[in-house]
Amino acid sequence: MILKHAFSPASNTRLAHLCGPTDEHLRTIETALQVSIAHRSEQFKIEGPKARAQRALEVLQALYEIAGRPVSQEKVQLMVASESAMDEDAEGAVVLHTRRADLKARSPNQSVYLDNIAQHDITFAIGPAGTGKTYLAVACAVDALERSAVQRIILTRPAVEAGEKLGFLPGDLAQKVDPYLRPLYDALYDLMGFDKVSRAFERNALEVAPLAFMRGRTLNNAFVILDEAQNTTPEQMKMFLTRIGFGAKAVVTGDISQIDLPKGQLSGLVEAERILKRVKGIAHTRFTSADVMRHPLVARIVDAYDNARKSDAK
Repeated sequence: MILKHAFSPASNTRLAHLCGPTDEHLRTIETALQVSIAHRSEQFKIEGPKARAQRALEVLQALYEIAGRPVSQEKVQLMVASESAMDEDAEGAVVLHTRRADLKARSPNQSVYLDNIAQHDITFAIGPAGTGKTYLAVACAVDALERSAVQRIILTRPAVEAGEKLGFLPGDLAQKVDPYLRPLYDALYDLMGFDKVSRAFERNALEVAPLAFMRGRTLNNAFVILDEAQNTTPEQMKMFLTRIGFGAKAVVTGDISQIDLPKGQLSGLVEAERILKRVKGIAHTRFTSADVMRHPLVARIVDAYDNARKSDAK
């Protein structure tokens, strides 16, 4: 199918920002949606399957609206990847109060995920890297803290070595496991700001700790996130889930295609998904490569590995 469109009123500045340096933004859209885009001044021609060509036109129209100033490559990638990126004020969308005013669901599954977190005490999120599992969970936690819906945020991860050894690293236990927890700190700084995070740590409203530190505790009035849960053992997963107290909300995230446990060791996340699938009050969200919000190549890499795994299993 061939779609033709002329932008009006024509603006050389907007067109330059829309196309990007050396038409970089057009090439990004072409690669992601597998269409061909040609243009002469404000006249654009899109060739490809009907649905993809129409999607490309929608992205171009949306980009033109915001092209009064330069458009980042990241913004283009997000708009291409997201079905909801065209409508930033969609009714019924979950609104999160964080430092990031533009934060919202950017795919149908992300929207379901945010709804599940809002409506359930425990939510599982399983899917590949780059789908926003952890970042959106931390955003929901920050929002809950800002609204005083919880008294504190607790972020935890299992400290499992991904093919590398920690023993030679200098420092005490906390310093050795800090690299595992660094992505959680990064999300907090982005969503709250460094100063606000520091003050929250000082008044014990924030805690980031290895999963082993959760044993024996009861977590009341807290928003608790267990990240990289594919690397928990069944015993660790049960221990974590039974820590949840009154007024608490928990989110468990993980990617079961990247399990770093010893060979033959069952993942606690895999077992929990099977055992708790029909337990009332627990929600499950499954992400796919279609929800990946990073470089378009990431989604294709995820698909390639999935296809290879399926072939090996035959």
